[in-house]
Amino acid sequence: MPAVDDVVRLLPSVAELEVLVRVVFATLAGAAIGWNRHRAGKPAGMGTHALVALGAALFVAVPGHLSGPHSGDALSRVIQGVATGVGFLGAGEIFRDPDSVRSVHGLTSAAAIWATAALGVLAVAGSWTTIVAATILILLVLVLAPRLERKYPSPGGGGNAGRP
Repeated sequence: MPAVDDVVRLLPSVAELEVLVRVVFATLAGAAIGWNRHRAGKPAGMGTHALVALGAALFVAVPGHLSGPHSGDALSRVIQGVATGVGFLGAGEIFRDPDSVRSVHGLTSAAAIWATAALGVLAVAGSWTTIVAATILILLVLVLAPRLERKYPSPGGGGNAGRP
């Protein structure tokens, strides 16, 4: 029956399904980080962080499907490109306000975007346990660091000392 064979060929392979699940997992991890940033009133929220993680995962998935002697080199170059490119995206989150006691804003948001890209890379290239642990650690930092910085302000007035 040629019709059945045609349908079977359209079904994704097990390897394709695994990549799909990993990409979805990256997107959900990014969205979790983005939800935290959204709740903190930051401009880059769920959508931005989910897309950063998704994009990073997709870029890493491509050389993962390549075979041959240079596929490891390609993966390394893609990861380097993601880290550099997302650094430029994160730089858009950082601005200087000379009228403020805290003259530089957005460093934590930029770092969150960068870490979210790393989650996307990790989702495709790493283990499930590590991505879950990394997501939890990032969320813990984003939740606990501002509280600790408010409770114990730096002598120079930096950190989150002046935030409500």
